[in-house]
Amino acid sequence: MDVQGRGRADGADPADQWVLNPRTGEYELRSPKAPSGPVGPAVPGPRGPAGRVPPQRGRRTSPGEPPAGRRGRRPARKQNRAKKALLWTGGTMAFVLVAVGSAAYLYIKHLEGNVHTEDVGGAAKSSFSKDEAFNILVIGTDKRTGKGNEGYGDKGSVGHADTNILLHISKDRTNATALSIPRDLIVDIPDCPTKQADGTEAVVAGQQGVRFNRSLGESGRDPGCTMRTVKAVTGISPDHFMMADFNAVKTLTTAVDGVDVCVEHAVNDKESKLVLPAGESKVEGEKALAFVRTRHSFGNQGDLDRIKVQQQFLGSLMRKMASGDTLTSPTKLWKLAEAATDALTVDRAIGHVGTLKDIALELKKVPTKNISFTTVPVKDNPAETVRATVVVDESRGPQIFDLIRNDESLTEVKKAKAKEKAEVAARLKGTRSAAAEVRVRVLNGGAPAGSAQTELAWLQTEAGVLKSQNDGNAEAQLARTTLEYDPAQADQARRLADLLGLSGAAMKPGESVTNAQGLPTMTLTLGKDFKGAGVKLNSSSASTANVDKSTADKVQCAS
Repeated sequence: MDVQGRGRADGADPADQWVLNPRTGEYELRSPKAPSGPVGPAVPGPRGPAGRVPPQRGRRTSPGEPPAGRRGRRPARKQNRAKKALLWTGGTMAFVLVAVGSAAYLYIKHLEGNVHTEDVGGAAKSSFSKDEAFNILVIGTDKRTGKGNEGYGDKGSVGHADTNILLHISKDRTNATALSIPRDLIVDIPDCPTKQADGTEAVVAGQQGVRFNRSLGESGRDPGCTMRTVKAVTGISPDHFMMADFNAVKTLTTAVDGVDVCVEHAVNDKESKLVLPAGESKVEGEKALAFVRTRHSFGNQGDLDRIKVQQQFLGSLMRKMASGDTLTSPTKLWKLAEAATDALTVDRAIGHVGTLKDIALELKKVPTKNISFTTVPVKDNPAETVRATVVVDESRGPQIFDLIRNDESLTEVKKAKAKEKAEVAARLKGTRSAAAEVRVRVLNGGAPAGSAQTELAWLQTEAGVLKSQNDGNAEAQLARTTLEYDPAQADQARRLADLLGLSGAAMKPGESVTNAQGLPTMTLTLGKDFKGAGVKLNSSSASTANVDKSTADKVQCAS
């Protein structure tokens, strides 16, 4: 007989068959052997009052009203089942959370093990800051490491700096600039302190007039040597480095299921083994590596044209990695995390998965339309006798270096060269003093080396100030650029100040100097606030479009 039957057989309300156990605090089924007669004195026992169950208390009921035990009371068995189910579910959830947390911890430790680090001493910062602008030097080596890479690069190469990109992320995360540095750029490599395997430090002697790619690998040079060379050439200090070999391109593109590329003409390159039809294609793995290594099928078959193709490829890879298709796929994110960590060698300060994640999240804040790709402006090496090499174009290079150093965006350079010339001409038209009559000498009083010459070149070629000359360094360094002029030259001074963006505080009425023709000449002294040739001092960006660049949001076809 079930509980309900037993209750009814005894003439008792079934609800009264459940009693509170004072030890457990839960309701239990009343023992069928319990006497149902009058309640007698309670005798203490292990289960409460021995032999008897306390009468159920409650208010009196009116005729026809259900007994108190039946109103709104959930059967105790169902209560127990619910409690057990809740406890079981909660326990299971806790177990799952602990298991997932442990798995996440173990996976992070696994990823930590993937990342290779190298101590480059003082060449890199000791920590990464999410609150400042930062520069990361990305180095691609030609060392034949990794499965299937025996046929790439130079046989027996120690790992030269074959592909080099200085990535600058602005402080406000509104823009980024990726500056490619040609491997065949002739530079002076400075002396380089390096860490040896036994923990000691040795200084590798520098070299003058050699290719940039020799800043890594040769004579034991480490990535810190390449970082120091970048600073010597551009004046920009890399904060950290990331170095990758051929495998990086293959594994990263495979992790995101391929990268879209475009070529204007069909490609069948015997050197790189790249075969593509004209138009758009998707490449990954070996084919992606062949694409970025192809040189003989694009442009004039030189390294500078290959750099442009690599920039287009990186822009497409960035778009793919930032796409919803990648970010919402746990499988792709897992593959990407594996590929990225396993492919990289980094400095010790960023050799942690958490730090690499922070860097990725900071870069993700920058809209792809504001990620600019450009290359160090170069010209043919005048001393070249055998193989093609290049040198920095001193008339254009410092401008880009200054923009990056001053945390200014290339995407804000909106004026085309022709438009700039037209605007300069418009400002000159109708004034009391034509630009051709402006006489000024330029001194360097605290600006980067070579600034006086680059500013002079801009004044003469872009602004039409033909009667200008470079008079070298000033006697003292100045915090701010100044223009000193004779009161009789006030009209010329105002015109020049307008062209340069000089404030009234920068205008210094005084005495002019006399040029070779015996005519009064103003003195423009470039201070530490100088932003680069053609960059107005009262503006946050350049007023000239003398920058060859592309942005990561635009699809371009290699030609």
